Amino acid sequence: MNGRITIAFGRCKACLLCVEVCNKNALRQGSELNEAGYVPVVFDENAGCNGCALCAIRCPDAAIEVFRGE
Repeated sequence: MNGRITIAFGRCKACLLCVEVCNKNALRQGSELNEAGYVPVVFDENAGCNGCALCAIRCPDAAIEVFRGE
């Protein structure tokens, strides 16, 4: 199953909890500051995300939305 996620740039507080649970290494800390002064996580579309949603479940700020089978 193919998956894809979107990250709400302004809500991400760069806690990196989603990075820790991603078994495909599809998430990493980005390089740009958001308006709150955090460096949000970014998604690597080529990492083979399977849409497991562990990242979204673990995100304390509900900043991740998962799409499956696209």
